[in-house]
Amino acid sequence: MKYLSFFAALLFVSCGNKGPLQVTVTNPIELERNGELVEVCMEQVSKQLNLNDTTELVVLNEAGEQVPYQLTYDGKLIFPAKVAAKGTATYTIQTGIPQEDLFTMAAYGRKYPERVDDVAWENDRVAFRTYGPALQANGERAFGYDLWLKRVPEMVVEERYEKELNPTTKAKIDSLKAINKNEEAQALYQSVSYHVDHGNGLDCYKVGPTLGGGAAALLAGDEIVYPYCYVGEPEILDNGPLRFTVKLNYAPFVIEGDSLVTETRIISLDKGAQLNKTVLTYANLSKAAPVAAGIVIHPENAEAYTTDADAGYITYTDLSDNINNGNGEIYVGVAFPGEMKEAKVKLFSDEESKNLRGGATGHVLAIAEYQPNSEFTYYWGSGWSKYGFADATAWNQYMSEFTQKVRNPLNIIVK
Repeated sequence: MKYLSFFAALLFVSCGNKGPLQVTVTNPIELERNGELVEVCMEQVSKQLNLNDTTELVVLNEAGEQVPYQLTYDGKLIFPAKVAAKGTATYTIQTGIPQEDLFTMAAYGRKYPERVDDVAWENDRVAFRTYGPALQANGERAFGYDLWLKRVPEMVVEERYEKELNPTTKAKIDSLKAINKNEEAQALYQSVSYHVDHGNGLDCYKVGPTLGGGAAALLAGDEIVYPYCYVGEPEILDNGPLRFTVKLNYAPFVIEGDSLVTETRIISLDKGAQLNKTVLTYANLSKAAPVAAGIVIHPENAEAYTTDADAGYITYTDLSDNINNGNGEIYVGVAFPGEMKEAKVKLFSDEESKNLRGGATGHVLAIAEYQPNSEFTYYWGSGWSKYGFADATAWNQYMSEFTQKVRNPLNIIVK
């Protein structure tokens, strides 16, 4: 079973079967936690249950019903919990036969070398992509994260790429254009393009040479030191059914006298989440520097942002190319589990807006301080007016509550 594949690499320690593990999950705040993933140390599970490489596990809720789980690259067993506001819930981990139909894929991604090395991923709520070395080699300037809209829980990204890039269809489109049947060619293109909503969502977000939908960058003075595309091979660390995780490396750069500063990102997306967790490290940085996570502002909705540094989040309502085509509103957000020192809008000059930044007007930025030899964790992601969010007010409420949750994690006791 895919969700048990971690056992092949785990060293089990036999210490006698002590019976099932009881996992007590306590919610410290006045917000219900529904579907949030609980993390338990797999080594502790192994020791307690005297596991071997053929043992199967089940996770049970208080009603004795199985819940899905996943074993992660960093030695954790994760499963979704439901805990009332200021409440407690108890789960049991024990040996048993997992119920297969619970383990539906709800978080998946991969590298798409057939599309200039995109790395794209999704869960049951949202989809994203970031750009790779083949795109950079082509000279296209796309720095930030792209947001793909979806409105079904099933995985859709694989199918979108397959249809968009199908060589037979592309050849047919080219042949129609060659004989001046441009309307037929356009109709065929529209029938397969992921820039058109065929019932499950689409890609209609504009990134360009900006931070896009939540990428982070160091600041030199007041200027953003833009990252470009990742380098080398992406390392897929987790690939469902509940969590996707990828590790990306970036080319060395110079900032304020430090040479060969290198950035590493570990991005993870959980089932049911609108936001990705991202852990950043900057190697060879000699002193503290401000780090900013940004959302690009487009002129179609230039003032539709909110900033709340004390609460730890920023948001923006993006219309992109949706004004006249009925694709609704895209809601974008960034949340900091730690201190947000500042939240502000940084506008481009007229020249930058027209030429260098693809028509965007600026960014709304969330800023913190990065300390050398440390990790910086933040969250970024999106929602859509056609899938769960009635308007920007609903999105801002989600962001406020999400930030409260990551700042007040579930308390977990295993025994």
